[in-house]
Amino acid sequence: MALTVKHKDTTFGVGDVVRVHKRLVEEGKKSRTQIFEGVVIAIKNRGSGKSFTVRRIGAQNIGIEQIFPLESSLIEKIEVKQHGLRGVRRAKLYYIRDKSKKEIDRIYSRASRKSS
Repeated sequence: MALTVKHKDTTFGVGDVVRVHKRLVEEGKKSRTQIFEGVVIAIKNRGSGKSFTVRRIGAQNIGIEQIFPLESSLIEKIEVKQHGLRGVRRAKLYYIRDKSKKEIDRIYSRASRKSS
């Protein structure tokens, strides 16, 4: 039940908004970088098998979740866009799946109040 995790130089936690830069290999030798931005809703497992789940809202308000292995060589870097860890009260934020954008923003308002 980890609340924070470290990838290379970046430390992030549950509730943070992150941008994951993932390398995709297409048709042989071609490769490109794809960016997936969303809220970290879970960090699972221990040691080298650690993974984290990122959720974002796509077109027509459809939720998209992606699970990334932390030690994957395909992840180039992770950027933290907004910290929300201080406003989080749970280790797994699966309840966010049923919440609206306005209700999710309360997490970040709690985090900003605590840091002041």
